[in-house]
Amino acid sequence: MKTRILSSHLDSTTYKQTFNSMVDFLAESAKPAYVTVNNVHTVVEGVFRPEYGKIINDGFMALPDGKPLSVVARWKGDQNMERVFGPTLLEKVLDWGQAKMVRHFFFGSTTQILEKMSCAIKSRFPNAIICGMISPPFKPLSEEENLQYISQINAANPDIIWIGLGAPKQEKWMHDYSNNINRGILVGIGAGFDYLAGETKHAPDWMKNYALEWVYRLIQEPKRLWKRYFITNPLFILLNTLEFLKLKTYD
Repeated sequence: MKTRILSSHLDSTTYKQTFNSMVDFLAESAKPAYVTVNNVHTVVEGVFRPEYGKIINDGFMALPDGKPLSVVARWKGDQNMERVFGPTLLEKVLDWGQAKMVRHFFFGSTTQILEKMSCAIKSRFPNAIICGMISPPFKPLSEEENLQYISQINAANPDIIWIGLGAPKQEKWMHDYSNNINRGILVGIGAGFDYLAGETKHAPDWMKNYALEWVYRLIQEPKRLWKRYFITNPLFILLNTLEFLKLKTYD
């Protein structure tokens, strides 16, 4: 089941349901697919940039990462949508995937973050299979460079390729290059690498429960995130209010 939040059609799901859907897809399909992990920022981007909204809606799954998304879904009558927080999903899939021999590949971030993340995975999930890691340079990549990286990914034969390039770059990359992947599921995980490496801290549970995690993240990264939260969050409220009052629709 999917519920539309503004122009994005998001899956009404849980962590376990998401994991099971991914495992089932890997068992049944030889084709590649991609999963987007969405928050207020990406959903608002989807309204003002229709090509980005299409990328979200064309994926295998569009997960509701931000707590406000599940709140709006409940206003729309969907009582089953739960927040699927990207960094937590990464940890749970690493954990649950151990028994099923799921092979993981990581693409993005810095070599230092990847090294710290690798150590954390080996410590916390000793039976998780890491079949490759790539830290691409922080610059626009040429077609030739992208295809070389994809060749390395295909050679490793992963089940899940975690993409940590940041939104909206990672979603566009997955959309543009998923068909070049032999098999597997690409997941745009954003800051998930930083969380697992211990560079970014999880907010207290009470803040998560009251949709205040953005405040905690803003305190940690004010220079990078202030514009997103102080512009995007009010826009999200405004756009949903207009729809609630039947003054605007985004379908």
